[in-house]
Amino acid sequence: MARKPRIDVAGIPQHVIQRGVNRSVCFIDDFDHNYYLYSLHHAAEQHDCQIHAYVLMTNHVHLLVTGHSLGSVSAMMQCLGRRYVGKFNKRHERTGTLWEGRFKSGLVDSERYVLTCYRYIELNPVRAGIVNNPGEFLWSSVHANAFGKVDKLVDPHPVFQMLGPDKASRMASYRDLLAQDMDKDEKTSIRNHVNQGKALGSRKFQLYVESLTGLSATLVPTGRPRKS
Repeated sequence: MARKPRIDVAGIPQHVIQRGVNRSVCFIDDFDHNYYLYSLHHAAEQHDCQIHAYVLMTNHVHLLVTGHSLGSVSAMMQCLGRRYVGKFNKRHERTGTLWEGRFKSGLVDSERYVLTCYRYIELNPVRAGIVNNPGEFLWSSVHANAFGKVDKLVDPHPVFQMLGPDKASRMASYRDLLAQDMDKDEKTSIRNHVNQGKALGSRKFQLYVESLTGLSATLVPTGRPRKS
């Protein structure tokens, strides 16, 4: 059975999720985390992608990334996968696949939802109960975006840059956003759109994506249909 084509538009950010096969561990030690980030940086530069936010959980990864040419995000992930999995398998004396099939991805409307995705990604360790606040989790872009740590991998999205006239004010505004609870419906919407590979945003944004790609950008109802 042929794979469904991804919704992909150059210059529009994408929320990417990649999970370990059967929810298995993808990072065992600090070397694994650091090598993944090193490999991601290499792949992003090679394939003209910008990473805005990331978090490396034990058995999955979230990225917010903009690819500047059609197919560049997929090419980046393929490059990253080959490089990281080979090293991981060799170091931990294992064979076979590490990731659960294709990565999940969905387009994100810059006008409203980019900062929501920033927060969703960087608050993941808090939702998982690993830490009480996002700054306590080591393997996340929150240290660059909210606290000013130098991270060559992180490239702020233009919407993030609009949070303030200088770096200090932008970080302060973003920390305020992180301190606010995310709406339950917002979190559910983000998960559903990336899992189905759809476009998270206004209907106007979805229609724009559909006009460019010829693919449906809206969610498909889940669950069994009601009996008539």
